[in-house]
Amino acid sequence: MPSPSRSREDLAIRRRRGIDARGPAITGTVVDPGTDGASCVITTDSEGIRLARLDSHVQSIELRTYVFLDSLQPQLAAYMGTVSQGFLPIPGDACLWLEVSPGMAVHRVTDIALKASTVRLGQMIVERAFGSLALYHRDQSNVLHSGDVVLEAIGNRKEDRSRCDVSWTEIIRAITPDHAVLINRQNRRGSMIQAGMSMFILETEPAGYVLIAANEAEKASNITVVDVKAVGAFGRLTLAGREGDVEEAAAAAMRAIHHINATALG
Repeated sequence: MPSPSRSREDLAIRRRRGIDARGPAITGTVVDPGTDGASCVITTDSEGIRLARLDSHVQSIELRTYVFLDSLQPQLAAYMGTVSQGFLPIPGDACLWLEVSPGMAVHRVTDIALKASTVRLGQMIVERAFGSLALYHRDQSNVLHSGDVVLEAIGNRKEDRSRCDVSWTEIIRAITPDHAVLINRQNRRGSMIQAGMSMFILETEPAGYVLIAANEAEKASNITVVDVKAVGAFGRLTLAGREGDVEEAAAAAMRAIHHINATALG
């Protein structure tokens, strides 16, 4: 007949192996003698499976656009403020624009980003196929940290973002009065274009890349931001000004796009 001490040892071994009939085994506990308690969260086997499934689900999110703007320029910040659903950006703020697929996954990405630092949520849009969000903060390091945490959570690097496909780009010189009036009636959020100005237009896929094009163009030249649409299947940018200024702005915008494509692997 086995001794009582032997029976207790067998029971302890059975519990550690997860074959105790009274409930799921406790896993994931590592106790460091130098501390006052466990060095990791205690979970049951069933919880561990659920967390592993959730982690796998998050890592199935596709990163389409990752755009970091080091310093929002005045016109772009004002334009983004007109469509912002949350906190308003101000000139000089750092901004991170993310676009992911599927669309509803943007809620999970937003939750991860906001819990990682003190960034402010400016926009969160759920579209038919994609989801986008904009994060702002005066301190660039906060914005970059939230971006890094999101990338780690979804198992991506910044280089895994999609390449920027330029669907159309053109400079139209000396806009006619009829054309200028119609553009101004269609675009109620940006500045107005005047007859005789030159106009730079850009269409990209994914849409979010027009933001870095607009920001770099405004840095480089004295132009007027007429329209910036960074949501939808295609992004659309319209800038106006004197011919020489528009040419300089267009060159800066295209340099930004080329830099994205030089580093993107998606």
